[in-house]
Amino acid sequence: MTILRNSVQLIGRLGKEPEIKTFDSGTKKASFSLATNENYYNNKGEKVEETQWHQVVAWGKKVEIIESYLKKGIEVAVQGKLANRSYETPTGEKRYVSEISLNELLMLGKKD
Repeated sequence: MTILRNSVQLIGRLGKEPEIKTFDSGTKKASFSLATNENYYNNKGEKVEETQWHQVVAWGKKVEIIESYLKKGIEVAVQGKLANRSYETPTGEKRYVSEISLNELLMLGKKD
């Protein structure tokens, strides 16, 4: 059960083109937004579609796959772990970010 301690699995669509960053060391980082949709009926019986946005970050060899094949709108399944970090803006404001650190990626379909 230790494998379930910090595990996230999502299926969704890329909200925009992946951003690829190359560091001075040659290490590459990819980041992209993933939209997941949930449908339900409200108390008036109306169907409601709710979209949640998730930030995904990948390193190493996975970046090459993301760079070559992932485009805005494509459906993917991701598996990873939640990672939290903070940073300070140029104005001194502290911001907090939760991201999914990618372990596995599965391309499910083409863009509609």
